[in-house]
Amino acid sequence: MTDPFARPEEPPQGPSVPPYQPPAYGQQQGYGQQQGYGQAGGYGATAPYGYSYPGYPQPYGAPAGTNGLAIASLVTGILGFLWITPLLAIVFGHIALSQIKRTRQGGRGLAIAGLILGYLWVAFLGSVIILAVTFSSSGSG
Repeated sequence: MTDPFARPEEPPQGPSVPPYQPPAYGQQQGYGQQQGYGQAGGYGATAPYGYSYPGYPQPYGAPAGTNGLAIASLVTGILGFLWITPLLAIVFGHIALSQIKRTRQGGRGLAIAGLILGYLWVAFLGSVIILAVTFSSSGSG
């Protein structure tokens, strides 16, 4: 019986690829040649999209994350059955939209959804209050 963990006698034959040799100092790469994966770039190197190198600001047009007030607007809009939260959803949504326009952050859809939910809850709760007052005043007379 052979040992399943023993090394094979001959290494498998496959296509041999020469190892990557970086260009010597002061030489530029030829046209059409690419840097190997994981190699550090030179002066013209750019960070992956949406990231910047430490100590440098984010590049122009890069997303700056999701606006926190847009998230708060959506959450308070969902919790609109609590009496104060629809008003908070509306205030947070309008402030978030103005910040998003100024800072180019993400979250515009969240802010709009929070606004819509906030206005719907205000309309619903307002109509419940009007109906309650109408029926309570008509029943006492």
